[in-house]
Amino acid sequence: MALARIFFAGVGGQGTLTVTNLLAQLALDKGIEVTAGEIHGMAQRGGVVHTFVLLGGYKSPKIEKGEADFLLGFEPLETLRALPYLKAKEGVVISSKNPLYPIGVALGRENYPSLSEIEEKSLACAKKSYFFDVLEGAKKIGVPQTANTILLAAFLALGCLEIGIEDLIEGIKKYLKPKIVDVNLKAVQIGVELSQCTT
Repeated sequence: MALARIFFAGVGGQGTLTVTNLLAQLALDKGIEVTAGEIHGMAQRGGVVHTFVLLGGYKSPKIEKGEADFLLGFEPLETLRALPYLKAKEGVVISSKNPLYPIGVALGRENYPSLSEIEEKSLACAKKSYFFDVLEGAKKIGVPQTANTILLAAFLALGCLEIGIEDLIEGIKKYLKPKIVDVNLKAVQIGVELSQCTT
């Protein structure tokens, strides 16, 4: 197993911690050494959440700036803010393109950067950069909260890790509450489809 540092950036209420823990469990099930945790975060809705998963036997308990191989951004502005953690010109960005506007933006006191600006800055920092409309996919399911699973599925479907889509499907059945298994399995399929639209 190649070593991999994965940095997650989102806001409270998006399920960032849920996805972090699920990926860590998938790795453990495959016999991969895992270190996972939260760098900082405000789990209430709207607060910034930064988490990480280190695969392959890392001894350090966290990711420093410039070390992440992969950045999973569940909100575009948080993706932008987390770019300093990515390995310059070597890392890969996988992000939602669906903004959740901070209160200052909603009140007209602050500006939110355009998606094209965020995408350009991400690509300038990364080896590859992918932005997916995960919220549109989640709306098709009728459960916006599945957007996090869609993004994780799109990431795993890109083949960046030894953990694949079948592992994710089994993990959802094993680790998520029974009442949300079916909608998350639908989310996996949408994530796979989104990943196939990349060039």
